[in-house]
Amino acid sequence: MPGKIILFTAPSGAGKTTIVKHLLNTNPRLEFSISACTRDKRGRSEVNGKDYYFITPEEFRQKIEQDAFVEWEEVYEGAFYGTLKSEIERIWSHGKTAILDVDVKGGLKIKEFYGDRALAIFVKPPSLEILGQRLQARQTDSASSISSRIFKAKFEMSFENKFDAVIVNENLEDAFQQAENLVNKFIGSPKVKV
Repeated sequence: MPGKIILFTAPSGAGKTTIVKHLLNTNPRLEFSISACTRDKRGRSEVNGKDYYFITPEEFRQKIEQDAFVEWEEVYEGAFYGTLKSEIERIWSHGKTAILDVDVKGGLKIKEFYGDRALAIFVKPPSLEILGQRLQARQTDSASSISSRIFKAKFEMSFENKFDAVIVNENLEDAFQQAENLVNKFIGSPKVKV
């Protein structure tokens, strides 16, 4: 049976990473797809093959030429991020469904590549004002960074109709439930042991 992919995308601060982590902790049939990148590891906490596949820009360009990516992007000069086809195949070889946490452009490319084998879910905040409050509450970004993230979020939200489902993350528990329902409908409800 061919494997399936579930991808989540959202503006920064909308909660997609929190939802993906929840699904990974509650559904053993899912496995996280690790992205490849060319940036350096952040301190000693990041691990190659767990957080990212850390490769050189030269290796990344080689893999682009070899058509090894489902999607990739040069975020800024020499800084590449992408999803390897071999990573998706690795997850499928374990009998699992791949789950991805990607940006809007990457999500659309993956959906286009895999078609009906992929469930593309867009997570959005109840409003841009609430998104701004959430980003401020994180206390990790400057005011100008928050302003640019909100500007980018407004643009990203214009693509929500291109996704299979939209979750408005107003209440996190409700968003978790909606995500669980969408996933179970797409891959089938878990078998209950008697």
